[in-house]
Amino acid sequence: MTVLDHGPALLFCPADRPERFEKALQRADAVILDLEDAVAPAAKTAARGALIESELDPDRVIVRINPPGTDAFVADLATLSQTDYRTVMIAKAEGVPQLRAIGRRFTIIALCETARGVVAAEKLAAHDQVVALMWGAEDLVASLGGTSSRKPNGRYRDVARVARARVLLAAGAQGKAAVDAVHLDIAETKRLTIEAADAAASGFAATACIHPSQVQIIRDAYRPTPAALAWARSVLAAAETEGGVFTHRGRMVDEPVLRHARATLRRA
Repeated sequence: MTVLDHGPALLFCPADRPERFEKALQRADAVILDLEDAVAPAAKTAARGALIESELDPDRVIVRINPPGTDAFVADLATLSQTDYRTVMIAKAEGVPQLRAIGRRFTIIALCETARGVVAAEKLAAHDQVVALMWGAEDLVASLGGTSSRKPNGRYRDVARVARARVLLAAGAQGKAAVDAVHLDIAETKRLTIEAADAAASGFAATACIHPSQVQIIRDAYRPTPAALAWARSVLAAAETEGGVFTHRGRMVDEPVLRHARATLRRA
């Protein structure tokens, strides 16, 4: 079992706020303790100390560490060696040589949030320690010299949509999980609902979030509707007595449709 098997809502929590650790883990399916962007440089040492002193269930904890090649990365790894946490999210992952710097003790979620990272997604997904890829919208657009990943209507710009699809395809091609990006507008629950539902239907294993209020929205979006569950069960039952391609309730059914049905039951 990986940390992603516990459910689809992954909640970021700043590593310099230890008073929030336990509550974040209680509210979400897994927590991402963040040593990177959520922690100011002056607070990183205290954040590492808080991580060492924490006693969370390591099976439900991901630690986002600073990019390889930085002094903060070296300090983050030294910190992790003093904990039981063994799933790391590598910020701004851009190539396999970076992953080798992690060592063999950890499973890895590679965060593709730069142009180089997205282009390298296929190679990152093929690494044997990588269990998932995640993509990040705002850092990606910043790496291109842009100013926003979204249009005024709240929808992603085309470059962000391409990156999202590429990371999902790269992960799927290697049988790895994919994690959808965070939704920064906490009050805009309608757009989060739409995007989380699309993520589930497209094949993402989880969606990351930044506020506890987003957790249930994500869980509900990933949970199949009663009608979808009923369809999945009925079509799989029919397949037990049918051979090859067949018609069920007026719809043609072949192996891809049956795989969709099995995926629906797994999400339930």
